Amino acid sequence: MTRGPQQKSDRPRIDKLGVKEGLRVAVIGVDDDSLLSELRARTDEIVIGMPRSRRDVIFYAAESLNALGELETLRTRIVHTGAIWVVSRKGRDRSISDTDVITAAKRVGLVDNKVVSFSETHTALRLVIPLALRDR
Repeated sequence: MTRGPQQKSDRPRIDKLGVKEGLRVAVIGVDDDSLLSELRARTDEIVIGMPRSRRDVIFYAAESLNALGELETLRTRIVHTGAIWVVSRKGRDRSISDTDVITAAKRVGLVDNKVVSFSETHTALRLVIPLALRDR
């Protein structure tokens, strides 16, 4: 069955975000209790705030261009196959656009490869290290 452009997926959000069992996750500034519950059901490796060691996935709340300046540091905190999900407001309430996130990501050697409707009010854009720049 083909879904039309307006239909929503029935897949759980945690699956859309690609969080698998055992992944090491950090959550920085994302105030979403349901996300934390979903993560706890999937993995025991959750850090709230800036991680000291590299993580497989980082969820990062960004609501300003200044906040996107942290992407350079966050890039050093993910494994070479890891991802940073930049979570920001969507719609009329947004203070940054997807283009702002993509531009900031490119400046620090990251590329975007997926967008997810994170919640009714927020969107999430996944940033990764390009294949050509990953450690082998």
